[in-house]
Amino acid sequence: MKSSAERNARRLARAAESLHSCSYYAPEIHQMKRFGYSGWWHSYFAYRSAPLGAASAREVVDLFYNFAPRMVEQAVPGCWEILDPEATRSTHLGIVEAALLRIFKDFEFERDLEGLVALLKEGVEQLDRTDRPLFSAWASEPWPSTPLLALWHAATLMREFRFDGHNQCLREFDISGLGCHLLMVADGRGTPQVIQKIRGWLPEEWEIELLVLRDQGWLNSDGSYTDDGRQQRKLIEALTDQRASTLGTMLDPESAMHTMELLERVSEFLITAEVVPGHWPPKHLNRNDHSPGSAAR
Repeated sequence: MKSSAERNARRLARAAESLHSCSYYAPEIHQMKRFGYSGWWHSYFAYRSAPLGAASAREVVDLFYNFAPRMVEQAVPGCWEILDPEATRSTHLGIVEAALLRIFKDFEFERDLEGLVALLKEGVEQLDRTDRPLFSAWASEPWPSTPLLALWHAATLMREFRFDGHNQCLREFDISGLGCHLLMVADGRGTPQVIQKIRGWLPEEWEIELLVLRDQGWLNSDGSYTDDGRQQRKLIEALTDQRASTLGTMLDPESAMHTMELLERVSEFLITAEVVPGHWPPKHLNRNDHSPGSAAR
């Protein structure tokens, strides 16, 4: 049975996901192309990895985990010739803030955002950065000075904290970056054709990985879970929640409850208004290819 800390951690991270994702789905993000990026993916790899410094393609592949190396290499390290990491970061933050101000123009937060951000900042800074390289890089960045953008930054930190931990758990269970996608499809999330397009994998690579997971006892030949594979998958999720449990204890119980309720209300608003999709992969991704010029996430 999950502890209350584990349940709260999952709830916080899930609620934070929608706010974090505004930076991917808001149309303002296409403004990055004005600076010389060849398309959506080209800038995506730049601004998401910018806190790492001038990262190599190998570093980005390792930390982002589920993209095919060839897809990352289309953007990194060439993206640093367009804007260096610091300029990428400041440009991206300006665009995200403009998007947030538009999106939340008429939204009532019903509480002092500055006070909430102060609590989250204090809590997040207590989180252990060990074995969480992407979270650690983002957590080393200065906090935005405006409350709304700072709330987005807090949501991003909570999301990346759990993301890093989840990837670590996948590795410990010997699931590759490609293999995790086959498990997603077995969970009923997406299809091989869609995920191959938006993560850069080839059909023949998918088939080889299916054989690997079949031989390891995770999947059947049709890509569905074996009984043991399904149990192992549950163990990965349970271990991820366990290792993210400090998210659920970084705030006092009352503040944690208010924060979760606010972020869940924000998430409901964003999904209802179709600012972000309510599930992944979104339906519109089926219309896009996996090149840096694609407008997909």
